[in-house]
Amino acid sequence: MQMTEVKTQILNTIDGLKDRLFSLSCDFYRNPETGLKEYKTSLACISILEESGFKVYKNIAGLETAFNAGFGSGRPAIALLVEMDALPEIGHGCGHNISGVASIGAAIAVSKVISKIGGSIIVLGTPAEEIGIGKIAMIKAGVFEGLDAAMMAHPSSKRMVSRIFLGLIRLNLHFKGKASHASAYPEEGINALDAVIQTFNSINAMRQQLRGDVRIHGIITEGGAAPNIIPEKASASFYVRAKDLDELYSVKERVLNCARGAASATGCQLVVEEGADMNAPMKINKAFADIYRRQMQSLGFQEDDLPPDKNAGSSDIGNVSHVLPTIHPHILLRRGINIHTREFADATITENGKNAIMEGAKCLSLTAAELIADKTALDRVKQDFEG
Repeated sequence: MQMTEVKTQILNTIDGLKDRLFSLSCDFYRNPETGLKEYKTSLACISILEESGFKVYKNIAGLETAFNAGFGSGRPAIALLVEMDALPEIGHGCGHNISGVASIGAAIAVSKVISKIGGSIIVLGTPAEEIGIGKIAMIKAGVFEGLDAAMMAHPSSKRMVSRIFLGLIRLNLHFKGKASHASAYPEEGINALDAVIQTFNSINAMRQQLRGDVRIHGIITEGGAAPNIIPEKASASFYVRAKDLDELYSVKERVLNCARGAASATGCQLVVEEGADMNAPMKINKAFADIYRRQMQSLGFQEDDLPPDKNAGSSDIGNVSHVLPTIHPHILLRRGINIHTREFADATITENGKNAIMEGAKCLSLTAAELIADKTALDRVKQDFEG
């Protein structure tokens, strides 16, 4: 069968799934579940995949809601990633109900032509993206071994193929001072809250000398018990981000120096608690992105002309991109709205949401089919990854 016929069959399959996929996405919107608690969402994903003939392994990598669903056999093996978690209070303000369902639709469509093009299509349910741990746990458990490439598409207010993600380190800073009556015996106290405030002030003073891609943001998580007691304990939580690892580690050390200086100046003890897992910066694969872009353009979609590092955040898919070739393009939901808002969540269940699912499913499935069927294209993607 010619690839033209294969792609026509894929697109027809996705068109036939339109209402089913949109209904599934709306169900996720109505029943949002936060990271590591995506029980109903995971079961619904597994149900439609099993119904479509996929062999599903549940509760993988020590994660109750993670799953590995496969169709076909042998290599190439292309993975489509399904993020499932919602945000506290906001619900699906990141649009994982769109991106996850688009991956499922793409995988089902490719499964219908696997007998003609060979290889395997894999669906990985990856929980807890919002807290940045699901894919990292799955990497450590070896889930991505034996795969040739991975991808997903994320809804956005813009359409972008290559998307930078910043590396992210989480720091919890705990200061210990000495409690005392704030009015009667202030001279006997050591104010831990002063150390936290000085840490913030030192970081803010440092910002003028930071590179443009660097982000440091934090909150005070503990600041004392009562105004008339000098705070014995105070804590702050910081996220440190940069687009390459060298800069990320350098800025982390500068932040810690701010905290050490504040502890020394106030006489406090400092305990640093660093998050167990760092979110790695996204490793861009131009050859992979070019294949997706070609499929996107063949469907009449045009990419927005924006730098790939504009409005960048962080994600555990960055870690995946250092293990095997990975792309994370953005599909258009609606212009003028931003992720992590209720407005964005509400837009996912409109006609725009249905269109975004169709765009993502079609672009992903055509890209996956080409990687499976065209060894030369896959070799270029692997060379880009290794280069």
